[in-house]
Amino acid sequence: MNISDPLGDMLTRIRNAQMRGMSTVVTPASKLRGRVLEVLLSEGYIRGYTEIEKDGHKNLEIELKYYEGQPVISEIKRVSKPGRRVYSSVSDIPLVRNGLGISILSTSKGVMSDNVARTENVGGEVLCRVF
Repeated sequence: MNISDPLGDMLTRIRNAQMRGMSTVVTPASKLRGRVLEVLLSEGYIRGYTEIEKDGHKNLEIELKYYEGQPVISEIKRVSKPGRRVYSSVSDIPLVRNGLGISILSTSKGVMSDNVARTENVGGEVLCRVF
């Protein structure tokens, strides 16, 4: 199956799995997806992820995180899409829910959260928002 927006597909799989109360979800592996998951892990939004091989293809198995029966991620939304890329300078990086959530950016120094991007003083493409 040809996917035009692989990152958007992964975010939708996470969103759908959390609505169903699933503990894990599997998505095809790529470097960008792995780096976004690394940011989600370091910020505490997922329990973890592992790379598995199924039918000769590499996949990522994501362990979702719940607190008192509710998913830790209440909102995960794609910002920059293939049809409309959204870029932000370091001074214009938006706060998500007054700093309670994070934006994930793809910068020249790698994929990072908005707080790390402000510390590193770099802007870039705003991939998604997580709250």
